[in-house]
Amino acid sequence: MTTNHGPEPFTTARLDALPLRVAYADEMAVVLDDPALHTFTGGAPESAAELRARYERQTAGSPDPEELWWNWVLRIRDEDRLAGYVQATVRGAGAEVAWVVGAEWQGHGYAKEAAVGLVAHLWDAGVLRTVVADIHPDHAASAAVAAAAGLVPTGEWEDGEERWRLWASGDSVSSSAGRA
Repeated sequence: MTTNHGPEPFTTARLDALPLRVAYADEMAVVLDDPALHTFTGGAPESAAELRARYERQTAGSPDPEELWWNWVLRIRDEDRLAGYVQATVRGAGAEVAWVVGAEWQGHGYAKEAAVGLVAHLWDAGVLRTVVADIHPDHAASAAVAAAAGLVPTGEWEDGEERWRLWASGDSVSSSAGRA
């Protein structure tokens, strides 16, 4: 569950999702120091100082009182090392989610595990009706992660990326396309 004061930690089989803290910037700068991580999103790796500044802004929260910024770093429990992050921007009954796993840990199912855990964690709060993620059309790995988390492509586009969506229908969660 999460609160208006910030995200609550959650766990998956192999990962601890820990609420973002500025103190994680040094370790995360190493995790995220690969230009390939920016192939589909643009930008470049940030230094520890740049990450500290960004984490200060993120942990302070959105300037919009109607929007919540929930960010978690991903710690691989058996290695006791950070390996990436997940985030959710929550507005009303909807959340936009994203995930990044460092290059060293890709190909081991961590992104899928983290995204599935994040979506479950958000639904457990019982207030969301929809979860969305924007996926670059050439990013097959991210599309596979979104699908594993129950999201489906909508045919809607935002800044060159396709919007994937999972929404609640009555008392259940649905990812089938074509509803009215």
